[in-house]
Amino acid sequence: MKYSLLLPLLFLSFQLTAQDANISSEVYPEFKDCGDVEYSRQADCFNSTLITFINANFELPEIVRQENYTGQLTIIFEVDEEGKFQLIYLDAAYDELKDEIRRVFELLPVISPATYNGRPIHMQFKLPLRIPLNRNVVVEEIDEADEIELKTEEEEVESLSYLDEYDSIQSDDFRSPRYSSEINIPLSHEFYSRFDAEFNRIGTNTHSASKPLRFAEVNPYYDFKSHRDEMLQDRTTWAGRKLWNEHLVRFQTEDYWFTLDAGFDLQIGKDFEQQDHEFTYNNGREFIVQGGLGEKFNFYSVIYESQGRFAEYYNRYAESIRPAGGDPAIVPGRGIAKTFMDEGYDYPVAEGYLSFTPADFLNIQFGHGDNFIGDGYRSLLLSDNPTPYPYLKLNTSFWKIKYTNTWMSLRDVRPAVVNSGSFRTKYIANHYLSWNVTKRLNLGFFESVMWENDNDRGFDINYLNPVIFYRAIEFATGADGGNAIIGLTGKYKFSNKMYTYGQWLIDEFSSTDVFGGEGSWKNKLGFQLGLKYFDAFNVENLYLQAEYNQVRPYTYSHNSITLNYGHNNQSMAHLWGANFREFIGIARYKYDRWYGNAKFIYGKRGFDFSNFGSKSNYGQNIYRTEVDRPLETGVEIGQGNTTNSLYSELEAGYIVNPTTNLKLFASFIYRDFNPQVNTPANFENSTVWVNFGLRTDIFNWYFDY
Repeated sequence: MKYSLLLPLLFLSFQLTAQDANISSEVYPEFKDCGDVEYSRQADCFNSTLITFINANFELPEIVRQENYTGQLTIIFEVDEEGKFQLIYLDAAYDELKDEIRRVFELLPVISPATYNGRPIHMQFKLPLRIPLNRNVVVEEIDEADEIELKTEEEEVESLSYLDEYDSIQSDDFRSPRYSSEINIPLSHEFYSRFDAEFNRIGTNTHSASKPLRFAEVNPYYDFKSHRDEMLQDRTTWAGRKLWNEHLVRFQTEDYWFTLDAGFDLQIGKDFEQQDHEFTYNNGREFIVQGGLGEKFNFYSVIYESQGRFAEYYNRYAESIRPAGGDPAIVPGRGIAKTFMDEGYDYPVAEGYLSFTPADFLNIQFGHGDNFIGDGYRSLLLSDNPTPYPYLKLNTSFWKIKYTNTWMSLRDVRPAVVNSGSFRTKYIANHYLSWNVTKRLNLGFFESVMWENDNDRGFDINYLNPVIFYRAIEFATGADGGNAIIGLTGKYKFSNKMYTYGQWLIDEFSSTDVFGGEGSWKNKLGFQLGLKYFDAFNVENLYLQAEYNQVRPYTYSHNSITLNYGHNNQSMAHLWGANFREFIGIARYKYDRWYGNAKFIYGKRGFDFSNFGSKSNYGQNIYRTEVDRPLETGVEIGQGNTTNSLYSELEAGYIVNPTTNLKLFASFIYRDFNPQVNTPANFENSTVWVNFGLRTDIFNWYFDY
């Protein structure tokens, strides 16, 4: 009988041992308050007790509170064999948040460690903690296979398990890296006027003529971020910060950064000359992306989708330069337009570039956009008034020199040169060498050569030579192998508040004709002289500028029909073409986010009486061949249909977002155009144009035609 009970007792003892082993292998770390909790609720008790402790002791850093930050911290920790909490990994947008988590974990008590079969073991956990804090947080146990090795504080691991790679891609604190990057400062006369004085102080070894400048060039002299921060408003909501202070989307890590923005060019106005239309308008939407990969590579792109109808004089000019193929116009500075609704224009545009800086002295850009050479409002060498074009540019800076090489692919879109429906391609290579002779005096040397794809030679590799002055190459390629222009620029700093600048252009190398004193048609010269005055009359932020420009007839044109200095029926230099002189006065003022501009331009221009026929070309239209000229000598500025032109513009506005340069503005334009003889192309007219708008100011609109 006694043996008959042995088998059931042995079976029962095995059952109890197995249950005890199973329980002991899964025992969680245990806070003191969880000692009496049943086994099935140990994990919940550990979770709730830890979260309660963190909520009770966590203090939100002041900077996080001020910036109204919302986001997630990723914390990986373990409870070791002694029951101590050990931080293994921290990921947070602010260093202050990391420091606060470390402080809270140092306050945690020593608890009972996890056990396996009664033996103390360590156990690792992942804690995704939201800011602002809440109690609905789950502490996730990490499988033993995915555990991270616990290291000393000096060897803190900065990487997660590969299974957490996606979740680990989070932005660090955004530090506005654009302002120290190799991204171009968008061509905006108003924006450039803000740092012009600081960039041209006496003693600086800067070069201001080759534009667009890059943020990295200017930032050491003008702290973009601090000046922007002075204009920031106290906005606590996400929508408020994005509208008034920040980029729409911004992301930054140690290795890369990027921003995304929506831009606008929304305008509504009235041209009192127009009889058929009640309003003028522009409906422009933009998508802007920019960023950097590492320290040497940056990128920028903007896509414009626009429709508009402008003042009547502007519409007439846009239609006068229409391309072959049936499209109604080319919107100056923008691009080829299609018909939109009731006599409006639809003109999409795309610009962008890649910027690579392999060494401190060299920046390489490949893109689609505009460039500018000079310190003035106008440039007689290279301006940003034509539509964007493809280009490759090298900026080399060393010693007291900045050397800019730019190769461009341009289009001639006139019906006379179109072949099988395809626009004619031509190329331009520009060289510009800027030399700081003294701490006050700067001289610049410019050369441009144009050639076309004749004899199917395509891009002539002769012109890849970066050495300045190509005239010998032009002769070697044949009489009509290319068209060369040379120029000289200068700048002298009278003081930190005032400097003078100028340009001299030569478009014909016959010294006998140029200096013969007989007014030869080959005397194709241009001249500029200007003065800038900062904090004028001791008024802070008052900027004054005076400028004189003149270009003799036939400058920029050429006997070969395509070798003129133009692109898409627009001049690559001064927007008036040739055969003119003008006086410009500009005043700008800025206070906090408010700004105001006033512009006055008076010019004398010489137009053709007729656009066809022998001896009808008086030298204004750079797209006409010189063989139709009426005079060999006695050529003067203003010859032909002499026209007096007056243009004045007032603009006042408010900078809505200083980060994106979004502006709310109102403008008033008065233009008076008075030719000697009324012709179908040029006749007496007077314009009063009032405009209101919201605009992201990232390119120059020129309405002073």
